[in-house]
Order: sequence, then structure tokens, then C-alpha cells
Amino acid sequence: MTKLPAEGRTGEPPAWPLPPDVVTQAKLGRLHEQIDEASLEAQGTGREAKNAARRLLSLRERAEILSAQMATLAEHEALLWAELWATPQAVAWERLKWTREVAQYVRWKIRAEIGDIEAAKEARFWSDRLGLNPVAMLRLRWEVATDEVAGQRAERTARTTATARSRRGLKAVDGAG
Repeated sequence: MTKLPAEGRTGEPPAWPLPPDVVTQAKLGRLHEQIDEASLEAQGTGREAKNAARRLLSLRERAEILSAQMATLAEHEALLWAELWATPQAVAWERLKWTREVAQYVRWKIRAEIGDIEAAKEARFWSDRLGLNPVAMLRLRWEVATDEVAGQRAERTARTTATARSRRGLKAVDGAG
């Protein structure tokens, strides 16, 4: 078994290795082109201009939503990325140079969390590959090392707390009878 430190990996996470979501960026670019076209059409007069003005509002709304989604996804990717690189498994990932694999998991996991079922399947696949659950850790032969000092400290604290509780119920008794 490979022992992983209970305190996890220390230090800053590696630099994010993946490019931005190019599919979403392309969709946003196409929306902006359509907005430009509809803007020109809306400058005219008559029924076509009114239809173009309505379409323009809808296109702008879709572009704003897509922009907000991209920003939110990027923000959540960064948060999960930092969180994962502080885990015990991250020590093994660093040794194995699995930076891109972890990034793939992060990308799929964030999309899964906003309801993408296909992304949820991929995230589950990657979590198994990366040792992010007990069965996967066993398969990879990874074990989180027991922090014996912390265990002893917790045990001592528990004994002290129990002693203090038992003393609360005691009453002082005058020995003179």
C-alpha cells in the first residue's frame, strides 16, 4: 500500500492546464455575430425591424446568460481545483504527474453539479481513476496514513472532557460528622 499523508498536499495547486471551454466560447461568439446582424436589421422600419428588435433582445439575453455561465463555471473550477490539490490523494497525483487528469475531473464534476447527466457519468469515471472514493483508493492501493499524534491528542481531549463531565455531578461533602 502507498501511504498518503493525512494532512494532504501542502503548497499552492499547480497551474490550471486546460484551455477555456472552446465550445461555449464559440457559441458565445456566434451569438455576438447574430446580435450584430439583428442590430443592423432593427435600425430599419416596419415589421421586419420590429421582429429584429425582438430577436435582438432575446439574443442579448442568451449571450448574457452564456457569459454568466462561463464565468460561474470558471470560478467553481478554480475553487474545486484548489480544494482537490490539498487532499492526501494529491500527493500521489503530483508524483504521477496527473495534473491534466485532475483538471478533466474538475471540468466534468462542475458541469455535473449544474445538472449535466453526461458530465456526471464522466465525473464518476474520473473520480474512480483518481482515487476519490474508498473503493478506488483500495484499487489503487492507496491508504491515508494514520496521524498517530493527532489521534493521541484527540483521545486525550476526549478523556479530559469525560473527566470534567463526571466531576460536574460530584458534590463536596464535609468530612466532619
